[in-house]
Amino acid sequence: MRNAILAIAFAGLIATAGAAMAQTKAQPSRSAASLECSKQADDKGLHGKARKSFRAKCLKSAKQNKSA
Repeated sequence: MRNAILAIAFAGLIATAGAAMAQTKAQPSRSAASLECSKQADDKGLHGKARKSFRAKCLKSAKQNKSA
């Protein structure tokens, strides 16, 4: 009986630790250019494909301006 309780407790610990580790995977931080392009897309009210296209052009432009 004691072993069964310990096994259940251990399984719960493993499940909790796995969920906690999944949540701690940090997303890469976004660059200032990425944030600015997102803000501009928000201001224009863009969604979906139009937003994705706008952000791609905006980021490409920002990258070119940075290297120039």
